[in-house]
Amino acid sequence: MTLHAALADAVERFVHGGVADARLTAEVLLAHAIGKDRVHLFAHPEEELAGEPARLYRRYVGERLSGRPTQYITGWQEFFGRPFKVTPDVLIPRPETEHQVETVLRRQPDARRVADIGCGSGAIGISIALERASMAVALSDISAAALAIARENAVSLGAGVSFLCCDLGAAFASAAFDVVVSNPPYIPLHALGGLPREVRDHEPHVALIGAGAGVQIYLRLIADAERILRPGGLLSVELGYQDLADVQPMFGRAWRFVEVSEDLAGWPRVLSAFYHPSGMAL
Repeated sequence: MTLHAALADAVERFVHGGVADARLTAEVLLAHAIGKDRVHLFAHPEEELAGEPARLYRRYVGERLSGRPTQYITGWQEFFGRPFKVTPDVLIPRPETEHQVETVLRRQPDARRVADIGCGSGAIGISIALERASMAVALSDISAAALAIARENAVSLGAGVSFLCCDLGAAFASAAFDVVVSNPPYIPLHALGGLPREVRDHEPHVALIGAGAGVQIYLRLIADAERILRPGGLLSVELGYQDLADVQPMFGRAWRFVEVSEDLAGWPRVLSAFYHPSGMAL
């Protein structure tokens, strides 16, 4: 079978199987199976697919049809222009989460110390560290397995960051940071069944599901931020697409200059504010 024929066959199977972006998915998986980039597929459509690459490609196509995300098959996802290793121990970084990096760099450009709470693969914190070498970034996660992946990403990308295994910001010192950034688990348990099977059945629930109504995780996160932020520090959190009305009132009188940033789809995605304890001059 040629590369062209292999692609056509997989695309047809993906379309019938309800796989989104059928053509792109087939190309990514075939390029991964043969150890080349996608350009190679277009330049050599008549190249024969046989042996181990053919076996791998059949396996990858079967796994994707079963619901396994493409990123867990290939083992990586691009974020902020860099390749991040991903496994089922971490959430797959989404393009909309790049707004978190942009928000921190824009609203607190002179920060010295940054905490990425619930870091998962490390995509947010590592990207901030690589964009601003002057910022010392500490990453935390309750999952030791997730932190192991984040460490691998930091090493492979050359980011000098530190790590701490704890629940949210529990183990961080008081008044230690200029920025706290987080993409917390905010999906309520009752909504789990409505998620796409790729997410529901394959991504780690500890990084997806918030306690109770889901948004309650923000109350704990804000309380931690009030303890570990220096006065004038920035808290930036990612929101679920319907969470703004519930989360924004949680930012009490100590929080000023609240800003909501929308993603490319127009949904409120990042909520950020500066911490100004009572009596602090603005």
